[in-house]
Amino acid sequence: MTAALGGCGLGGGSDEVTLRLVAADYGDSAANSSRKYWDTLVKEYEAKHSGVRIDVSVYSWTDVDRKVKELVAAGEAPDMAQIGSYADYADKGLLYKADDLIGIREQADFVAQLGAAGRINGMQYGMPFAASTRLLFYNKTLFADAGLTPPRTWKQLAADAEALKADGVKYPYALPLGPEEAQAETMQWLLSGGGGYIDSVGTYGIDSDENVTTMNWLKDDLVGKGLTGPAAPENLNRAAAFSAFAAGDVGMLNGHPSLMKIAAAKGVKFGMVPMPGAAGPTKNSMGVADWMTAFKQNGHAEQVGDFLDFVYSEKNVLAFSREYDLLPVTNSASTTMSGASRDADLKPFLDALPTSELPPVDKTSWASVSAAVKKRIGSAVSPGGSPEEVLRELQLTAQNAE
Repeated sequence: MTAALGGCGLGGGSDEVTLRLVAADYGDSAANSSRKYWDTLVKEYEAKHSGVRIDVSVYSWTDVDRKVKELVAAGEAPDMAQIGSYADYADKGLLYKADDLIGIREQADFVAQLGAAGRINGMQYGMPFAASTRLLFYNKTLFADAGLTPPRTWKQLAADAEALKADGVKYPYALPLGPEEAQAETMQWLLSGGGGYIDSVGTYGIDSDENVTTMNWLKDDLVGKGLTGPAAPENLNRAAAFSAFAAGDVGMLNGHPSLMKIAAAKGVKFGMVPMPGAAGPTKNSMGVADWMTAFKQNGHAEQVGDFLDFVYSEKNVLAFSREYDLLPVTNSASTTMSGASRDADLKPFLDALPTSELPPVDKTSWASVSAAVKKRIGSAVSPGGSPEEVLRELQLTAQNAE
């Protein structure tokens, strides 16, 4: 889907500049497509900047990263791309640093965790554009029927799942370790066990003792006891798990803000709590960010920087976040949202953001490691699977990719 919001190439005079932006679509229908968001924003910007035209192309998340990769390979890089990763382009020297585009004050307004995740060797190449965190969603009706309270520890989560299973709940805990987004579900669980993909010095530690313990617990105490539903985790994708929750068939699962709208539309009464950990609520939620990048190929650093200042104004950051149930990436917009009654539903996710941990998106190796996790991690908790063996294989994959 392409939205041409301005002329192609130069138009009107030699001093006019056309900036090309490729953006991802966050909408779930034509009615709320990101095309409408950018149309409104660009119209307002161009009205105040007669010498600059903005040409925006909007693609689905299925296509956008591939499309940008193809454009870059063909020597036709856009001026800006709002996509899912940045490290590979930065590593090849193709991107402007944020220092070349926006001021120190504007960079300092990025939420600390998100800004840090967009840096390589201290330089900001990926500018966070949209963010979310994860919480444990639970079905209030199913919990009330079983006389349960939301779990705070793994032991309590397993006990609640046992009770839900006894009540005939189809998915006491939905564990989506299928290829769609297994790397995210896995990371949230690894964090809850005190581990993660990266160790304390910033290198891969996928086969750490903490991670092995976590995956063994999942295999033995949840999957092995039939508490994760009829679909094997390695065959269950996030979208299917979300749909099952909205249908009232799931007692608990990890979710991000968009699940609120999906569940509410189906009349499901739900609550949200921090992910249970081995001994108490997990201190670090998983955070996710998408990135704005600026390619050097066409120049125009001054015009790109001015446009990005407008994109990252508090008004526009809030408008985008509210439209798509996402978290603001700037401190100014986050402060406003935290105090606004209209945004109360998002506050639990906002509260989790300052202590969230993001995947190692600053590593050029992460794309291949993430793909390997999606492909293999589900087998670790299967009846004949070995968490130790799978995590060791993934660690070797990560080391080789480095």
